Amino acid sequence: MFRSILTLALTTSFLSPLAAENSPRFRGADGTGVSAEKGIPTTWSDGNYAWNIELPGVGHAAPIIWENDVFITSALDEGTTRMLICLDAESGKEKWTQKIGMSISHKHNKSSWASSTPVTDGKTVYVAFADEEDYLVSAYDFSGSLLWRRNLGPFESQHGLGVSLMLHENTLICPSDQRGPARIYALDKNTGATKWSTVRIQRETSYATPIVCPYRDGKSQLVCVSGMLGITSLDLDTGVMNWRSPNFPLRTVASPVYVDGLIIASCGQGGRYGVQQIAVDAKGDIGEDGLAKVVWERKKVIPYVPTPIIYEGHLYEWSDEGIVGCVDPKTGKDIWTKRIGGNYSGSPLCIDGKIYCIAEDGKVEVVGASPEFKHYGTTDLGDPSNSTPAVANGRLYLRTYHRLACLKAEK
Repeated sequence: MFRSILTLALTTSFLSPLAAENSPRFRGADGTGVSAEKGIPTTWSDGNYAWNIELPGVGHAAPIIWENDVFITSALDEGTTRMLICLDAESGKEKWTQKIGMSISHKHNKSSWASSTPVTDGKTVYVAFADEEDYLVSAYDFSGSLLWRRNLGPFESQHGLGVSLMLHENTLICPSDQRGPARIYALDKNTGATKWSTVRIQRETSYATPIVCPYRDGKSQLVCVSGMLGITSLDLDTGVMNWRSPNFPLRTVASPVYVDGLIIASCGQGGRYGVQQIAVDAKGDIGEDGLAKVVWERKKVIPYVPTPIIYEGHLYEWSDEGIVGCVDPKTGKDIWTKRIGGNYSGSPLCIDGKIYCIAEDGKVEVVGASPEFKHYGTTDLGDPSNSTPAVANGRLYLRTYHRLACLKAEK
């Protein structure tokens, strides 16, 4: 009976947004991009900001927030200086900055040398920067002191480091699906020592941050995606592959999502955007070819870069070209599709049943996460953005190329 209760509790935690108000990683507390915060405005003006500060350098990583600390990355001088910045959540004032010197490396014109979102457990903040010679993972305490640093070796990529770090219990997951020797690393979060590393077949770099979701017998699994390996399930304790799907024809950028026993992921390419999306059984039901069975497949109006949202049993997709859709995740069939307009390189965030997404021109669009379409409004940030919003402790954080703005919830 205890085992049944534990299994139910674990499963429920993957299906519902967490009550915790901190935002410790890319796409919030559990990586789903769904928050139960209340009172965040759907439209606003410059006078509504609690603060709106200029950031040094340029970066596209989302901020992470733990209580009164905001952590954000940026880069100066064509990436030769990378920075982790700690700000006061109440005022936006800088508490400290740590800098790392690195080499100039190739990147996409929509990317930056600071596009990987940090992660924290509330005591330590972990950050990754990479160039063609070094993939550096650093751990700092909340006063800015370096605790440890690991060099995972060269990082060969068409567009720079875009994948974000993630934590699972005492393990720091460091994805490195790249054009060079590719691995997924699991490090001890306290020391940086390798717990396990899994060799990956490489073709092109993956920019998709993995997720953790339910597997079999109450266990969890680490789900990674790449063009060459498709959707892959790894054992969280050993890194051994549980199962994989057929490969994708093109590269992966958007993270996979989980809903009601299905894992959904997509691939695409610049200029062609999203070209294929598949859903597979999260338990890894294997077909005659030895690969996980594809439950459904879509090849139109799908996101390439933005990660979808799962909310109350529906799949919400925000495409690069500004087409927003509500999809039945069991069948892959459209419930509604609307053209909002604009171009998007960040991912949407769902707050209290409303989806916020920042266009590349800096306009924030808000629509309802509902089987019936509703457009709440548009707000212009006044500066371009390729970033994903973050929300925590009654505040919405919006990053542009040069600024970070904080908007308080309405009482």
